Amino acid sequence: MPGLLRGIARTAVVAGTATAVSNRVSRRQQGRWAEQAQQQSAYQAPPPAPTTSTADDMTNKIDQLKQLGDLKAQGVLTEAEFEEQKRRLLA
Repeated sequence: MPGLLRGIARTAVVAGTATAVSNRVSRRQQGRWAEQAQQQSAYQAPPPAPTTSTADDMTNKIDQLKQLGDLKAQGVLTEAEFEEQKRRLLA
């Protein structure tokens, strides 16, 4: 019986040690990954500014409105759908 208790105690110590080491390794890896993520975000360049002019933008909106009008005239869009798409486009 004493041999059995000694074996159980030894297993408990080994399992506890393995759990403690595993948790420490996990915390250390998470710290490293967080540090790398911060460094990468610090070095990323800002997105380029839009290069379209306001005239081109307005022309595109007018073309899209014409397409919406054609779809409404063909019966593809209902009046409510047309108004919703128009509102989104002009917002």
